[in-house]
Amino acid sequence: MIDGLIAGHLVGLAETRQGKNGSTFALAKVKAMAGDGESLIVNVITFAAEASAALMALDDGDSVALAGALTPKVWTDKQGNTRPALDMVATQVLTTYHAARKQHVLGGLGEAPLSP
Repeated sequence: MIDGLIAGHLVGLAETRQGKNGSTFALAKVKAMAGDGESLIVNVITFAAEASAALMALDDGDSVALAGALTPKVWTDKQGNTRPALDMVATQVLTTYHAARKQHVLGGLGEAPLSP
């Protein structure tokens, strides 16, 4: 695994599920731009309650940054072309709401944003 930071846009809505042992986790897909200008899909799972709540508050297309363990993958599209992908076990989620709130707390930049 690789420890990484990914920034991109949420694809669809995140969803929560319950594991066999009763634990709750969230799943999401994030579209990130690779260095060559191509987009890359990151399959995200998080078991952290705060990270799950942050993902669930987002809408399709919202910007998000995630930190956690990355595993590179390859998948084949309908035309038989191989494409790169990443699986991430996210431990931290940062959204524009979180960034604005932190700026307010640290620097007093106007009013605190409303809760998502």
